[in-house]
Amino acid sequence: MIDIKLIRENPELVKENIKKKFQNQKLELVDQVKEKDEEWRKLKYQADNLRKERNVVSEGINQAKKAKDEKKAQELIKKAKSIPEEIEKIETKTNSLEQEIKQIMYKIPNIIHKSVPIGKDSSENKEIKVIGKPSVPKYEIIHPAELAEKLGGADFDTAREKTSGKGFYYLKGKLAILHSAMLALARDHMIKQDYEYCIPPFMIKSDVVTGVMSFADMESMMYKIEGEDLYLIGTSEHSMIGMFRDKVLQKSEIPTKLTSYSPCFRKEIGAHGIDEKGFYRVHQFEKQEMIVICEPEDSYKFYDEMLKHSIDLFKALEIPIRVLECCSGDLADLKAKSCDLEAWSPRQKKYFEICSLTNMEEAQARRLNIKINGPKGNYFAHTLNNTVLASPRALIAFMENHQQKDGSIKIPKALHKYTGFKVIKPLDKN
Repeated sequence: MIDIKLIRENPELVKENIKKKFQNQKLELVDQVKEKDEEWRKLKYQADNLRKERNVVSEGINQAKKAKDEKKAQELIKKAKSIPEEIEKIETKTNSLEQEIKQIMYKIPNIIHKSVPIGKDSSENKEIKVIGKPSVPKYEIIHPAELAEKLGGADFDTAREKTSGKGFYYLKGKLAILHSAMLALARDHMIKQDYEYCIPPFMIKSDVVTGVMSFADMESMMYKIEGEDLYLIGTSEHSMIGMFRDKVLQKSEIPTKLTSYSPCFRKEIGAHGIDEKGFYRVHQFEKQEMIVICEPEDSYKFYDEMLKHSIDLFKALEIPIRVLECCSGDLADLKAKSCDLEAWSPRQKKYFEICSLTNMEEAQARRLNIKINGPKGNYFAHTLNNTVLASPRALIAFMENHQQKDGSIKIPKALHKYTGFKVIKPLDKN
């Protein structure tokens, strides 16, 4: 959520930002906020004047009683009784306007960083870095879902037909161990970078949900617990950032750097839908996340550092990746700047998304009231989040890039201490 001062002082800047995001249907929201804010300020001015008048009347009553002017005292007492009623009526209107303004402000996109390329959608994202050498072997790369079954490491049919439905699966044996090993490596990788490890709640309240994400994302992603004010998290970033709601952090607590593990739950409503049989688009997966809460002037320094942490991890996993700078039209409303990491798929001969890094600047902090206490008072922090590793997408990339001619999967050195084995062979269930 942006600062309402921007709309008061420079509404054209806000409108220009909306145009850069190709959301022209939201231009009218700026005028709506401006109009309602002006009405709110007029009413607040009236209420403040009435409070001043109440003080003057109270003093007048005292003076009239001292002068034993009972008639004047009674007139002033009558007037004094009417003022609170007028104030209450005005406050009812201002409170209602505050809520209306807040709901509209939630829909107005964050101001994008000046470095963000302008483009309509993800097709106009810019490649900024390639790490590793993408290659295509001479032998055919088996589809990860098919290979998982050949390895005796996955059961899609039972999950889909008997226990859970589409978008779920069972991982078994060495493939399940590999899955957990990758997450353990990701965890330890971040701990070495001085991020505190945390396992957060897997459910959060609605006011935390609206604090960390846009309404559109909420409707398409989140599962609501029936009969309760709770949602299953779509990523641990949500409950991790929510942990600091209404907090004023001292300078000694900044920066706060956390890495968290959680299962994640997503509806995956949209054009892509759920995989009929596979790992890529599913309702449930596991993830290691990183978040930073920091001084505004330091947030892009941490943005670069967080990107490096992701690149170093995939180097250790020996998976070729590239970094895409997200263009303006591909940024969700709270994002000021974001980039995606994509892994190379030798089977599809193209890259696919596996991670996403975002600087929200003060948008989330403003929604959740997360502040820093400095020498000149309190001010909003900047918040950033980045996927360390999300499985099963990382597992897909791993299975394709380390798949051998005989269908086995070679395990790189970085994972040996976590798996206890160096290869997974077809039909190997040990």
